[in-house]
Amino acid sequence: MNTYWRLLGFAKPLEKYAIPYFFYTLCYTIFYTFTFMLIMPILKTLFEEQQMLEQVTTLPAFALNTEFFRNFINFLIYKTFGVDYSVMDVLLFLSMFIVVMSFLSNLFRYLGQRTMETMRIRTLEKLRNTVFDNVMGLQVGYFSNERKGDIISKISSDVQVVQFCITNTLLVAFRDPFMILGFLIALVMISWKLTIFSVIFLPIVALVIGSIVKKLRKSATSAQERFADMVSLMDESLSGVKILKGYNATNYTTGKFHHFNALFSRISLSMARRQQLASPTSEFLGIAAAAVLMIYGGSLVLSGDLDASGFITYLSIFTQITRPLRSFTDAFANINQGIAAGERVLALVDEKSTITDTPDAIELQGLQHEIEFRDVRFSYDQKEIIRGVSFKIHKGETVALVGPSGGGKSTLSDLIPRFYDVQAGSILIDGVDIRRYKIDSLRQYMGIVSQETVLFNDTIANNLRLGKQNATEAEIQQAARVANAHQFITETEQGYHTNIGDRGMKLSGGQRQRLSIARAVLKNPEILILDEATSALDTESEKLVQEALNALLQGRTSLVIAHRLSTIHNADRIIVIDQGGIAEQGTHAELMAQGGIYAKLIEMQQVEEPAKA
Repeated sequence: MNTYWRLLGFAKPLEKYAIPYFFYTLCYTIFYTFTFMLIMPILKTLFEEQQMLEQVTTLPAFALNTEFFRNFINFLIYKTFGVDYSVMDVLLFLSMFIVVMSFLSNLFRYLGQRTMETMRIRTLEKLRNTVFDNVMGLQVGYFSNERKGDIISKISSDVQVVQFCITNTLLVAFRDPFMILGFLIALVMISWKLTIFSVIFLPIVALVIGSIVKKLRKSATSAQERFADMVSLMDESLSGVKILKGYNATNYTTGKFHHFNALFSRISLSMARRQQLASPTSEFLGIAAAAVLMIYGGSLVLSGDLDASGFITYLSIFTQITRPLRSFTDAFANINQGIAAGERVLALVDEKSTITDTPDAIELQGLQHEIEFRDVRFSYDQKEIIRGVSFKIHKGETVALVGPSGGGKSTLSDLIPRFYDVQAGSILIDGVDIRRYKIDSLRQYMGIVSQETVLFNDTIANNLRLGKQNATEAEIQQAARVANAHQFITETEQGYHTNIGDRGMKLSGGQRQRLSIARAVLKNPEILILDEATSALDTESEKLVQEALNALLQGRTSLVIAHRLSTIHNADRIIVIDQGGIAEQGTHAELMAQGGIYAKLIEMQQVEEPAKA
């Protein structure tokens, strides 16, 4: 129930929808019931015309019986036609009365559905925003352990299923109970004996339907999980379609997708069969009950306790009472599905970032002196990656991190913008631990250019504006010129307003990387982090990108991670990272003179490059 109430909380203010819906449903129930109650006076007019031609000149006292209803109709007829009216006048009046009742009942039904739809859409909007906002606020490490497809499934598919839990709440609370109550009142007015007899069947219908939908919640959870598996596989397959085709592995992927799809379809089919069984079962039980009522009701007619027109009207209303009863049980089934999906969605809402601002966090006002790593240690899943690293980067200095793959270079760079937090030691900016700064203000002064260029399915200009959204066209073009990107941008179909496709796939690797550099140039950060920004490029592209990087590095405090050591000869200091610790540090000349790890790496690359040529 806790899940249910939390999901319902997204519909707040609930009274904004519940109060109008209550009023519309009450009016709909009254006018809809009246429509069926009018069957009786019509039959009486046709077959017992004397009763409907009786003149009632005063408003009768209210009573819960058919005599009051007949006298009330006769009073209305008297007020309409006066003292002299015929059978056709009565039929005309009753026919018009039915039309008016039907119009009013459907009008209020529409208004109720409109209120319900507004509540559904606004609530889902609020829920999606809450989930997405929370996901985007989580630490980077969270996404290393979770499947992206599963997250997408929760935000899209699961949130959509939650609507059943939210919208059916008012149906269960108001519409269907009101309809059942209204019909029961009408049945009691016609014959309380027959009503007591018929009510015996209603709990039987409820018990049967309840047993059918009881297992829906567990099946719904399994269905959502299998759907998440499919979305994850689709995301991975579409992202890596070149590799799959290159290795002739498309059959493996399609087979895996077919397996997940079959599981999802089997569970969905089981749920559908169980859910669809509820409606025909309740209808069958309703017809069976009506057949039994015909026997008992017929005996009442023959004994004179009930007239024929009342009995026919009673049967008509009784067959209608199964509709809201079916809807009531179906609503409960859908609520169960909504709760199952809601548990997965709320699990994502409840996920909290482990990297947050402290209550007394302060604003970073810019780098004044230095960035210091002081005995920094960090682990992934109990495996220590960084082991007691200490060094300083002075303002305006370019420090390069080099070393064998897996040594911890990228991890060190990720610690500065607090993508991860150190587990021992500290990183300080101007003597203050970065955990004391507000995260947004810390990252405001940083620019990151990584090996994996992240671009979005948008225009070139909008991709460059990512770090400075109010940038002018002139500023964007200037940044592109610094990054050696202006020429190829102007050669595209619509220049800076060209859409570059999903992940920038319409551009070459070198072009994408130069856009990434232009984005950093436009932000104009004081602290620059370059993570192997040229390692995946060909020689010509590397030259253009390196020229752009050299322009970007001017006057900035920079941490450069380099795989191609030829790109960091001019660094103020080179630090060799090996197995999570500092093995060597110094200038290029100093490290070459030492003949250690750095010198061997240089020698290996000099041998490899002619071989590649």
